[in-house]
Parts: sequence; C-alpha cells; structure tokens
Amino acid sequence: MKRKNVGIKTGLGIMHFSKWKIIGILSFCLLLIVLSLPNFVDSNRLPSFLSRNKINYGLDLRGGVQLLMQVDFDSYVHEQMDITSDFVRKALRKKRIMYTGLKADGGRIFFNLKNVNNADDVKKILFKIDRGLEIEFELGRAKISYPAERYERLRSDLIDQTIEIIRRRIDETGTLDPSIQRQGDFGILLQAPGVYDPTHLKRVLGRTAKLTFHLVDEEASIEQALKGIVPPRDKLLPGEESKGMWYVIKDKVVLTGDLLTNAQLSTDTGQPTVVFSFNTLGAKLFADITSKNTEKRLAIVLDNKVISAPVINGPILAGTGSISGNFTLQSASELALLLRAGALPVPLAIAEEKVVGPSLGEDSIIFGKKSGMIAVLAIIVFMVGIYGYLGMFASIATILNLIFILSIMGALQATLTMPGIAGIVLTMGMAVDTNVLIFERIKEELKINSTVRYAVKQGFNHAFATILDSNLTTLIAAFFLYMFGSGVIKGFAVTLTIGILSSMFTAITVTKLLVYCWINLVSKKC
Repeated sequence: MKRKNVGIKTGLGIMHFSKWKIIGILSFCLLLIVLSLPNFVDSNRLPSFLSRNKINYGLDLRGGVQLLMQVDFDSYVHEQMDITSDFVRKALRKKRIMYTGLKADGGRIFFNLKNVNNADDVKKILFKIDRGLEIEFELGRAKISYPAERYERLRSDLIDQTIEIIRRRIDETGTLDPSIQRQGDFGILLQAPGVYDPTHLKRVLGRTAKLTFHLVDEEASIEQALKGIVPPRDKLLPGEESKGMWYVIKDKVVLTGDLLTNAQLSTDTGQPTVVFSFNTLGAKLFADITSKNTEKRLAIVLDNKVISAPVINGPILAGTGSISGNFTLQSASELALLLRAGALPVPLAIAEEKVVGPSLGEDSIIFGKKSGMIAVLAIIVFMVGIYGYLGMFASIATILNLIFILSIMGALQATLTMPGIAGIVLTMGMAVDTNVLIFERIKEELKINSTVRYAVKQGFNHAFATILDSNLTTLIAAFFLYMFGSGVIKGFAVTLTIGILSSMFTAITVTKLLVYCWINLVSKKC
C-alpha cells in the first residue's frame, strides 16, 4: 500500500505534511529562488523566458542627481485671480452693473461699485461664478479673495499636479524609478539614480511647456508695437531668437495644448519637426479655426514665445498638425516630450542641486553587503551553537529568507537604499527570533518528559499565536511608516514589510518541514 503522507505517529495522532503540501512548498521556494537570479547573475546569461527584473539601487547606493525645486504658488494664485477677474468683468457687464478700477493684485481682486446698493446683487453674481470666493464690501469697494482653507487646498492640488507632471517627464527620459516627494510647503525633492549630468534634467524640468494657439494680427505694425504702441486685445511676443523676429498676436487663446493627445519627433521634411494630434474636442476646434481663418497665420506659442506661425492654407480636418522651427534633433525631441507629458501649472525654481558620485554609492553597496553577510554569519554561528541541528535548519531558513526578500523586491522593481539594507538585516534577526520562540517551547516540553515528536509538535503549534501577534504589531508600525514617512523612511518600511512576511513563511513553514523530515529520517520513516 502506498504511503501518501510523511508522518510521525504520536499519542495524539499524526503530525504530517501531505505530499501535495510538500510539493507546493518546494515549488514556491524554487520559484522565488529563480526570481532572485537576476540580482546575482548577468541578465544576458539567463534564458529568455526568465524574468529580468532586479532590485533598483537608490540614490545613496547608485549615485545620481538630487534636485530641490520650489513651486511659485504666488504666481499661480495671481494667474487664477486674473482668470477669475475676466469672468467677473464679463458677468458685471452682462448685468449692466457699473464699476471702476477692476484689477487683480496680490492674490485678490478689487473694484469699485458706482452704486453701493448693487452690493447684494454683485454677491449673487460672483457666487454663481465661484461659490468658494470670499467677498467683502466697504463703502462700495469690493475685495474678492480665497478663504484660508481654499488656499490650502489649492496649494496641495498644485503640488500634486506638479509632481505628477514631473514624474511623466522623468519617465519619458528613461530614468529608472525616480523618487519624487513633497519637501515642506512649496518644495519638491527629486532624486534620479543613475543620472550624473543634471543639465538635461534641469532643461526638461525648467520649462513650463505651456502651449497655446493665437491668430496673428496681420494689420498691426511691428514697428509701432516695438515702440510700445500695441493695439487693444493684442500682445507683442518674440519669435525665434536666432532670427530676431517679433509677432503681434491676438490676446485671445483659440486653442490650448492640454487638448493634445500625442506629440512625436519627425524628420520627414528633412528638418526636425514636431508632429502633434488633438483629442476629439481639440480636433473639432482646430478644424473650425482653420476653416474660418484660411490664408491667415496661426501663431503657436510656447511659454510666451512664438515658435512657429504658419499660414493656414485650408481647413485641417484630421486633427493633426506640425511645429517647425530652428530645431535640432535634441530640441525637437525635448519639445515633443514636454508636450506629451503636459504643461507645468507654474514655473519651477531649482533651489538646491546635488550630484552623488557613483564611487560613493559603490562604497555604500560594498559596506552594506559586508554588514549583511556578517550579520547572517553571526546568526548562523549563534543558532547552531545553541540549538545544534535545529539551529542549522533555522539557518537554512534564514538564508532562504534573504533570497526571498531579494526576489520579491526585484519582482516589484522596488528601490534598495541604505535604510532598506538596515531593514533587511533587522528582519534577519526577527526571523531567527521566531525560531528561538519555537525552539524554547520545544525545550520546555522536553523538560517535562515529553517525547521529541510531541515536543516538536507542541513547540510549533503553541508558539504560533505569539509569533503572529509580534509580527502583526511590527507590520502595523511598518504600514504607518510607509504611509506617513518619506524617502528613506519608506524604503526602510518596504524592506521591513517584505522581510516580515517572508520570515513568517521561512521560519514556520520551511523550518517545520526540515525538522519533520529530519525526525522522520532519524526514525527511518522518511
């Protein structure tokens, strides 16, 4: 009769691992070992069907660029107030309410009512424009501003939006796993591992890339405009610097770059150009503009500079167009990148710049590996010296735990930092601590004349609740470290969490399997 279970008979029944449970545990261990290979072997030497994912080194290990950028929140609020003031002007004119001195200044809007009795009507009109406005009247003078909570929400949304656009631009450059996080009230900290020349990075991040389309005022005189005589509702903007050109364009924006769906570098014409396409709404507006303004020039304005002003030869119904100019391949490629990633809501100022050399990172990696190896070796010596064969099994589980941590972090494309290495070393000690609880329980059972088999079973069964409680509390702490921490704190929390979950598996399941097989082997039943 075939024996289906590897078991140990005791007075309380059979302690066993079913055949399928053993196969499942071994298969899972083998899978994680295979996933860890890219961290130890050159990926080119591995078979093509295996994963190439491996751990990314953080800035402190790999070296790279660190930029601290400041968001100009005041200019953003001023821009929002400028937009709101235009709505206010149109609404008051529509309701035929007389006013004077309407202007946006210092994040507020001011104007004077000619008839102070219109104050209540004005409030109703303004609340229809924006219910979040704070409106005060004093002797007919109106002051419109945002309440404090609105300012805080605007600031938070602005930082979030800016971080997302920065992330898109960095991802387009091919930089692996950048770290982008808030720093203070108006700061954003960018760490780009593996980038040692910040010039290109600053050029990509330094432009707001705000794209707008305007009609050129063909009747306006450039000479008069350069003397300061600009027609109403027009503005004077520079063109290509190399040609010293200027344009008088209509102030009204007929189309904006946020309706673009794609922008790519093209060299079909022999010169680098940027080919773009609009979404459905943008394509409809573009078709309407080109249909109504044939033979007129359409100025394409990027960050208040006319980069192209082509003549509209006919209706463009496909929703596509191109931007040509005095581009190099690099400048055209960067422009396409910026348009794809989106415009920054406000300019960014580089407040601090730091380059971490790769030699420093290499030293950190070497010291980190040495400290990890010494820690694991010390744990193995201690466990074998105190617990003998049981300590040897715990040591095997500890080594597997280290491999499993590396494989999981590699599969998740996690970033390893020096605090992360500290987290790994800490989990090594915690993994052994789990085995110590089990082995000490086994020793207590042996002291009251239990059999080895019964003592092993009781050791694993009764220590489990304590192990679960202690690891669960540590997991909760790691969760809050990740949620509310930043940078290196998050790196520590990630490795600690992965290490705890891995150690629970190796210290209980793997060690238990090794101990049971050893007892069965000694009993000549395995």
